[in-house]
Amino acid sequence: MKLHLRYFASLREALGPGETIDAGTARSVAELREALIARGGRFSEALQRGRLVRCAFNQRMCDESEALVEGAEIAFFPPVTGG
Repeated sequence: MKLHLRYFASLREALGPGETIDAGTARSVAELREALIARGGRFSEALQRGRLVRCAFNQRMCDESEALVEGAEIAFFPPVTGG
C-alpha cells in the first residue's frame, strides 16, 4: 500500500519534507510510526515513543488508531502553539 508522508516543523528539519513509501504490513498510523522508528537513525530519534507527535490523515487531525488506506496522505508534526 502506497502512502504519502509529510513532515512539518522540527520533524521536517530532521526528516525532510516528505516521501512516498510502501507501508508494508502497517495497517494503522501507530503501526506506520513503529515502522518508521524501526528504520533507526534520524527516524528513530525524531519519532521515538515518549516524544509528543501529532498526526493527520488526509489533512484531518487523527489519532494513531486511524486505519491506513491506499494513497492516503499522513502528516506528522510536533505540537505547536500560536499567539
